[in-house]
Amino acid sequence: MNKSYIAILVVLLLSALLGMAIAEDPGYLLIAWRNMSVETSIWVGLAVLIGLWLLFTLLRALTRLLRASGRRINPWSRHNRGRRANTAATRGLLEFAEGHWSQALRLLKRSAPHAEQPLINYLAAARAAHELEDYAESDGLLREAYDNTPKADVAIAVTQAQLQIARGQHEQALATLTRLRKDHPKHLYALKLMSQLYVRLEDWPRLQQLLPELRRHNVLSQAEQQVLEHQVYLALLSQAGQRAKQFDPPQPDPIDGVWNQVPKPMRQDPSLIEAYCLQLRSIGAEEPAEQTLRLALKQQFNDRLVHHYGLVQGKDPARQLNAAEKWLEEHPHDATLLLALGRLSLRNGLWGKARDYFEASFASKRDIQTCAELVRLLEHMGEHEAAEQMLRQGIALMVHDLPALPMPDRR
Repeated sequence: MNKSYIAILVVLLLSALLGMAIAEDPGYLLIAWRNMSVETSIWVGLAVLIGLWLLFTLLRALTRLLRASGRRINPWSRHNRGRRANTAATRGLLEFAEGHWSQALRLLKRSAPHAEQPLINYLAAARAAHELEDYAESDGLLREAYDNTPKADVAIAVTQAQLQIARGQHEQALATLTRLRKDHPKHLYALKLMSQLYVRLEDWPRLQQLLPELRRHNVLSQAEQQVLEHQVYLALLSQAGQRAKQFDPPQPDPIDGVWNQVPKPMRQDPSLIEAYCLQLRSIGAEEPAEQTLRLALKQQFNDRLVHHYGLVQGKDPARQLNAAEKWLEEHPHDATLLLALGRLSLRNGLWGKARDYFEASFASKRDIQTCAELVRLLEHMGEHEAAEQMLRQGIALMVHDLPALPMPDRR
């Protein structure tokens, strides 16, 4: 049987029972107030109360309907203002994403006070004003963002620092990030921005202090961290070399001080060893440079370090030559090593051996520097014809790199 039929039967049954109850005993209800009185049955009184309740419910629903309609119809209602602000904010963010800065600024600035998320509008508007190079307007919008949402001070400060860095306002950005890191020392993106700013300022000592924290929190990728650490210590070594030259006579203390701060694993890096030895040589500290290069080359053969080893003047030239000749056993045809051996042979006065090494190096790799060394040696040995032939080969090497241009005919 259908449920609706059952419901109808139940209603009819209840109605019949109610009618029988009313007919059997209608009851008596008396309401008296001062000189007024109302007499009726219980059932009529209940019907009147139910009717009044239904009327009250109907009036309340009608009032809500009229108020809701008023909000929708009235263009200045809070509902309509919020709806228009959200529409303008959406359009403004789309214009911002497409790079239409003027339209984005106008829409976002207008919608920000009434939008559901005013902070996003203010920050995007500040960036749009920045792109238009209206920096005063950009800073003003950031201040409005803070006044509107004080609890978003971190997001606002990060945005401000980014914009200041992009404008080249490095000192202002440093002040912003310093304040941010003081209030929120665990904010990792602020730490990353600070490291980028120190690179731009070339403030290598302060950046060096950040390196352990950057590594501990994995702020950068491993490759980025390594590149940054190399950049820092190369710059610090260069600065130390400049300070070392100010002593009279020049002293290696500042250079050694920086080198001792380099982490031990990085002291095996050929590029840092090269930089360290170059700074030592720049102040005439040849002997410690030779020792450092010799120890490094025992651990790892490297062409750049071999090249410098052939140029540096150690305490014992014979021992230096002997050490380099041992490397020749594993690298018999290395042109860089053969050139270095030729130069070390010259330091030991072994002219014939130097010539053999230079010739072997030039045969392995036709290099203009090797050619120049051989020409100079042959000239001093009195072999002018051989020197002239070698000089022609060197000129041919240089001419080979020249552009093809018209030349006069030979006569």
